[in-house]
Amino acid sequence: MRVLYLTHSLVSCWNHGNAHFLRGVLRELEARGHETLALEPEGGWSRTHLRADAPGAEARFARTFPELTARTYSRPEEAVAAAQDADLVVVHEWNEPALVAALGRARAAGGRFALLFHDTHHRAVSNPAAMGRYDLSAYDGVLAFGEAVREVYRARGWGRRAWVWHEAADIRLFRPLPRAAEADVAWIGNWGDDERTAELEEYLFGPVERLGLSLTVHGVRYPAAARARLAGLGAEYRGWLPNAEAPEVFARHRVTVHVPRRFYAESLPGIPTIRPFEAMACAIPLISAPWEDSEGLFREGDFLRVRSGREAEEALRRVLAEPALAAALARSGLETIRARHTCGHRADELLAVAEELRGVPA
Repeated sequence: MRVLYLTHSLVSCWNHGNAHFLRGVLRELEARGHETLALEPEGGWSRTHLRADAPGAEARFARTFPELTARTYSRPEEAVAAAQDADLVVVHEWNEPALVAALGRARAAGGRFALLFHDTHHRAVSNPAAMGRYDLSAYDGVLAFGEAVREVYRARGWGRRAWVWHEAADIRLFRPLPRAAEADVAWIGNWGDDERTAELEEYLFGPVERLGLSLTVHGVRYPAAARARLAGLGAEYRGWLPNAEAPEVFARHRVTVHVPRRFYAESLPGIPTIRPFEAMACAIPLISAPWEDSEGLFREGDFLRVRSGREAEEALRRVLAEPALAAALARSGLETIRARHTCGHRADELLAVAEELRGVPA
């Protein structure tokens, strides 16, 4: 099968977490003999920032993921032409409405490809007017990265043509490495437009400060006030991290913390985003700020759930003081990822959707 994915960027993961998941799924499809191609717009802001922040990163992507093919396009017509040669076309929601509409028109005009819209953001709830700009009338279905997002589309009449397609870990890349802990806590995450500023203070910065722990922070878009706070903690702020190097960071630390953005904690239960999947795949103990696992993705004991800054402090203290607890968390989380949440599992799910759509009239 020939699969075309229209993404904001495959090459750049600069403030673009969907690239992590997409790389893993396309690698799985390629390993199974399918032909994949990712198209991304020329001048996309993530790739532009990557070039400015990390010269040479594009060449490093090519070395790390030699099996992946990504091309750029400048006009929607180029993407439409590529779609005509595909069996399955998936369009990420971080594309321009004009492109989304053009692909829909091509499908309605007799395109032989199945056409899916992939929604991996909270805008379906937080900014429905923006999502309303997308014309999906000719699309065959929607892939939603959680049941809460799928319900939005079901309410709009998509019914059985909306599927849950959670993110997952690329275990070809995210795997346990020999442990050589140099510091206590690793935090890998971008600042996020003030969507979790108070939560980071409560569940990460405050507990680390009170316990006197060492902290390493990777991510982008940290404002001056955030960098000053990190400096006051004695934390190391190391800026952008190529996602492929995250396993090495986890191997050098004893524990990590998940702090979801506010919309995922309050309005979109069941969606952890990709960072916890990747951390558990690397067998590092994980402590998580509140979010509701309404879909039962994980088991009790895969990570430590905390409900307050004081509980986060106590959880950090215990994990660092009790090697047996740390080992049990790492083992349980890794087992669950490998059993249920790999990009191989998600490739299976995508192929099942494609099979379900086979025979849908153009």
